[in-house]
Amino acid sequence: MKKIEGNVKNHIEIEEIAKYIGNTIKIHGSIHKIREMSNFSFIILRTKRQMVQCIYSEEFSKFPLTNIKEESCVIFSAEVIAEQRSKTGWELRLIDVEILSEPVEKSTIIFNNKIVETSLETLLDYRPITLRNEKQRAIFKLQEGICKGFREFMLSQNFTEIHSPKLVYSGAEGGANIFSLDYFGKEAYLTQSPQFYKQMMVGVFERVFEIAPVFRAEKHDTSRHLNEYTSVDFEMGFIENFEDIMNMETLMLQYTFNLLKNEYINEINLLQVKLPDISFIPSITFTEAKELVSREFKRPITDMFDFEPEEEKLLSEIINKKYDSEFVFVTHYPSKKRPFYAMDDSNKEFTLSFDLIFRGLEITTGGQRIHEFNEQVEKMVSREMNVDLFESYLMMHKYGMPPHGGLGLGLERLTSKLLNQNNVRLSTLFPRDINRITP
Repeated sequence: MKKIEGNVKNHIEIEEIAKYIGNTIKIHGSIHKIREMSNFSFIILRTKRQMVQCIYSEEFSKFPLTNIKEESCVIFSAEVIAEQRSKTGWELRLIDVEILSEPVEKSTIIFNNKIVETSLETLLDYRPITLRNEKQRAIFKLQEGICKGFREFMLSQNFTEIHSPKLVYSGAEGGANIFSLDYFGKEAYLTQSPQFYKQMMVGVFERVFEIAPVFRAEKHDTSRHLNEYTSVDFEMGFIENFEDIMNMETLMLQYTFNLLKNEYINEINLLQVKLPDISFIPSITFTEAKELVSREFKRPITDMFDFEPEEEKLLSEIINKKYDSEFVFVTHYPSKKRPFYAMDDSNKEFTLSFDLIFRGLEITTGGQRIHEFNEQVEKMVSREMNVDLFESYLMMHKYGMPPHGGLGLGLERLTSKLLNQNNVRLSTLFPRDINRITP
């Protein structure tokens, strides 16, 4: 049996090229663009993270320019030449080429310019190739950095990463916005949230987190809603109050944005990202926020149980001016609008919960959970819920749970607002909404 040793490494990485000045190297990628000049040509090679400008000239290149096409996958042999005028300090002079594959037709969508100039629908319809655009793919490299930051921070705080099931017997939130399916003759659902499972795992590991897809059968066709999105969840036990959760999220975001600044500067510069200052996040109660927006903008309050999207934008505007913060925690949401597992305040009308609003959009919902069995059952009964259907969920309460709480953060929403986009689909790899199930 053959033994596999070491790392799998093909050709030279971009970060290593400077070490090979004066030598010939091999580098692979896809030909992103060919720009013909008078006596030479620029060949832009798309590698897995960066674009590399190569020089073709009949003076030193051993193959005709007509041999290569845009979007061909190739291995170039190239001489690394010192070039002080280049940002990298070097340039690649192409010597030879090995063509691995060629496109069979030319795309009708031009995606190798600085931006893809087309409608949102066309951009998404042709996602497999429009994502090859330098700025389009940078969005998701940056999103990788966000997940990396979250994961590194969580692990540093002694959280255990879990992977909960996405096929479930009952929905975490309940209601009509849940996808049902046939599960070997039984009715099952796509999970709306890992809520039940992450609470159960608090009784096992005390602190847990998960980054995974969730599903909502909401018939919304708006710029902020998706039917499948990536939820960043964490849950922690032995808390003193729900503010512990808010403080943990603040630290998580601080760590993540600092990581982006240090490790994803290429994407930040390319996408012209303005990372927010997050040294302090102000908080305001739900009732105070409603009254503040009403007073400042002379708007009547039409719904005292929930926040309207326009109110989120207006509140952010006020907070930004007053505290120079692009984030704001809104706390103590009415009990009627929060799930049955949310712990109520002493007066029972409000919950020990919060939303985090970023640049006018709610990106996080969290709070303290009910941890005592009798209190949880009592609240379920008061809502006329069938307690018997939640036997496996209530098992953890029956056998003892610490005071605990957590949150769920929408990855696509955070990414979208970080990039100041006007539609969350732009920060979704392959969006799923009421009209889209492909590609």
